[in-house]
Amino acid sequence: MTTHSLSPVIRIHAQDNVVIARSQLIGGTHLAELGVTVAGLVPAGHKLAIADIAAGQAVKRYGQIIGAATRDIRAGEHVHTHNLAFSDFARQHAPSADAKPTASVAQARTFEGIVREDGRVATRNYIGVLTSVNCSATAAHAIADYFRRDVRPQALADFPNVDGVVALTHGMGCATASDGEELHVLRRTLAGYAQHPNFAAVLVVGLGCETNQIQGLMAQEGLLDSDKLVGFNIQDTGGTAKTVAKGIALIQAMLPQANRVKRQPVALKHLTVGLQCGGSDGYSGISANPALGAAVDLLVQHGGTAILSETPEIYGGEHLLTRRAVNAEVANKLLKRIAWWEAYTARNQMQMDNNPSSGNKAGGLTTILEKSLGAIAKSGTTNLVDVYEYAQRITAQGFVYMDTPGYDPVSATGQVAGGANLICFTTGRGSAYGCAPSPSLKLSTNTALWQRQEDDIDLNCGAIVEGLETVQQAGERIFELMLQTASGHKTKSEQHGYGQSEFVPWQLGAVM
Repeated sequence: MTTHSLSPVIRIHAQDNVVIARSQLIGGTHLAELGVTVAGLVPAGHKLAIADIAAGQAVKRYGQIIGAATRDIRAGEHVHTHNLAFSDFARQHAPSADAKPTASVAQARTFEGIVREDGRVATRNYIGVLTSVNCSATAAHAIADYFRRDVRPQALADFPNVDGVVALTHGMGCATASDGEELHVLRRTLAGYAQHPNFAAVLVVGLGCETNQIQGLMAQEGLLDSDKLVGFNIQDTGGTAKTVAKGIALIQAMLPQANRVKRQPVALKHLTVGLQCGGSDGYSGISANPALGAAVDLLVQHGGTAILSETPEIYGGEHLLTRRAVNAEVANKLLKRIAWWEAYTARNQMQMDNNPSSGNKAGGLTTILEKSLGAIAKSGTTNLVDVYEYAQRITAQGFVYMDTPGYDPVSATGQVAGGANLICFTTGRGSAYGCAPSPSLKLSTNTALWQRQEDDIDLNCGAIVEGLETVQQAGERIFELMLQTASGHKTKSEQHGYGQSEFVPWQLGAVM
């Protein structure tokens, strides 16, 4: 990638017939190094043709097809939705063609983690209040709100090692098939949170008559009642007020034990990072995403695990992942999930190219192919070792894939259910997302966003666009911030109190 600081454009790959504007380009600007004169206004982060492109001809960025010209495009013209559209093309799948041994490190790094009695390692120490159904959400929030430090500081004054009490509620749990996929996936998601190492203890609050019975959840997922996992219903307890009082009393009894933790150095094999990008722009695939990919390579080399997700946002670039699969079985797992999504969108009268969003397009992204190629850069370069369905527990170490929607809260919820104890979230348009119980780091793709929304962003990758920092240098900064955050450093979203409303399980089926 060429990132000469004096050039007003960035050419990512020698085969590309478009370049990216480093800043807004004015008509008449001559790009001497390319022999092209800009025709009209080209916004920052948007594409500029550097050769004549005939109608129907492929447009390339990252050395890959991002769509086809819908009309003749002259060199120097702005390339976007008015002259570029999604076009299907044959992917060159070659499972394992790019798989290679993972580089080893002389001395593996550690972070300061919380080791549970069973050996699991936490990056945070919460008590959680989960719900079986939407009908118990109000009671669950009332229980957790009793312990809010900003409302009742004395409630947790004697328990400084407890990060807080959080209620994670949802809008599901009833009006669905009692033996269907939606209920099965919801229960798998709830169980992933109930067993998450970042929870010292968990309450599960139900109504009593819902389809998602607590005992059914426990049976499906092999959960057992204990002093750290307690389930009860509003109807059995005798109403809302008694339920809230019971929940508060149970948590008060859990707090002393939850507070008896201390951090200690642990190997990075205990760090599992969920990779997210939201509010992407034309710089995402140039700065923050590849920088996060460089950090992922370091994480994997040191024994950690990273989860790439958002299947609708890798569409068109999945062949780059199958080439990195350790074997054909893993590659085929990913292709089966792609086929499932094609059928899923078709039966809901949608298409896989309904993405990007309005904000993505305003930031310079035109087609899902272009967005996907940039999103995949978050995964780095190491082998793809396994593929998981939504909210399945991650057991492999290294770079893995989890099938999720592209909607960030739903996707991250699946990753955390699978075991992610840290989220890294790149953004070009600006995100205020946060996650509980796993902290979420937000990385900006451009300096203008960092300056405008520093209140929400943890690290700026815009210096890459400005030619002041390399992708590898930014990746090393991200890697160090990962370790600091896993060791207890609070993220911007944690400081704002984000996380309880961002728990959004995937609602797959019909609501009856």
